[in-house]
This record gives sequence, structure tokens and C-alpha cells, in this order.
Amino acid sequence: MPDRITPKQFHEADGVDDWRVIGEGACTVFRTGTLAVGAQLAEAISALPALDAHHPDLDLRHDGVTVRLITVGPDGPGLSTRDLALAREISAVARTLEIPADPSGVQTVQVAVDALDIPAVLPFWRAVLGYDVRGGTDLLDPRGRGAPFWFQQMDAPRPQRNRIHIDVYVPHDQAQARIAAALAAGGRLVTEEWAPEWWTLSDPEGNEVDIATTHTRG
Repeated sequence: MPDRITPKQFHEADGVDDWRVIGEGACTVFRTGTLAVGAQLAEAISALPALDAHHPDLDLRHDGVTVRLITVGPDGPGLSTRDLALAREISAVARTLEIPADPSGVQTVQVAVDALDIPAVLPFWRAVLGYDVRGGTDLLDPRGRGAPFWFQQMDAPRPQRNRIHIDVYVPHDQAQARIAAALAAGGRLVTEEWAPEWWTLSDPEGNEVDIATTHTRG
């Protein structure tokens, strides 16, 4: 991908305080308050130049608009200088309309499946979900609505431990609050060995979830 940048480079750039990199893209929520104002913002964003060549993903709801920016190149998805420029342009549009950004409201949820034989397991999930394959280990909703599925290679059977878990990507400055809330709700910290990339927690019966960020991805 030409002009690829890392999450760290994106966050260190000027003019992107409204945005957080989570999962595979840079995201924010604009708190419009009403559907009509949200539609106004979406229309203003759609009028920006060159969107046919590189477009944002917009999710319009009655109280806000969630925007995601991502570049998909030959080597997979990531961030580019085009995303950085578009983030600045969209923030400028929102400021003109006096619509505040709330980057604390974004997250990405991913289902991770541990498998000994990914080529044998993945086609079942592709068929049952109606998803598309990407990169040999990922399944994506072609409608852009459902959570992605990621298949992680196992080296040996792992009895007495769940082999499907949830990855919840949150803004790096929201991770500790999310972890604290989960622990207060009866959860348990399994490991923080990989923090701040992810913390593994479990519910009272041992079902696991990773609270993840992209903050350390240089």
C-alpha cells in the first residue's frame, strides 16, 4: 500500500484529536442529537472531493454518525496518508456545522476462533455466516455490519479452555475504564502479559474476552 502509516503515526499527527485507531481503522462518533442533523453531516461529508477514489464508512443513527477510515491495499487493510487527510477534512466539516466529536464512543468487536486445522474449519463458518474470506484467516461481512471472525492457529489441543473468544477493540484511553467496569461486574483478569496491546479477562464461568488497543503498533 503506498503511503502506509502506522496507528502511532496517525495519532501523533496534527489535526486528528477527534479520532482513535481501533481494530483496522481510524474512527470517531459525531454526536448530532437528531437524525436530521446526522443526515446533514453525512451529506456534507459526501460533498468532499475525491471520495469516489477513497471513501469513508458512515453509520447514521438517530443520535449520531460513526465514521471509519481505512485503506485496503494489496498487502491488506491499514491506514494511509489519504485516511489522515480525510480525517482532517471530515473534522473540519463537523466543526463548521458545530457538531462535536466523541471518540470515546467507538469500538470494534471481533470473534476469534482457535483452530488446529483452519482450512477445515473456516469454510463452515464462511458458509453459515455468509461472509467473505480475506487473507486466509479472516472472514468479513460483505454488508459491513457483522463482527469479523479471525482464525488463530493452534499447535496442540487445548482441553478445559474455551476456543472461541471475543476481541473488543477500544480507544487506548478507554481501556482501563472498560477493564475496571468488567472486573466490577464479576469478571476476572486472566493475564496482562501482553498489555497494553491486550488484556485477557474472563466471566465468572471462565469464558474469555480480550480488551485490545492499537496504541503500541508503531
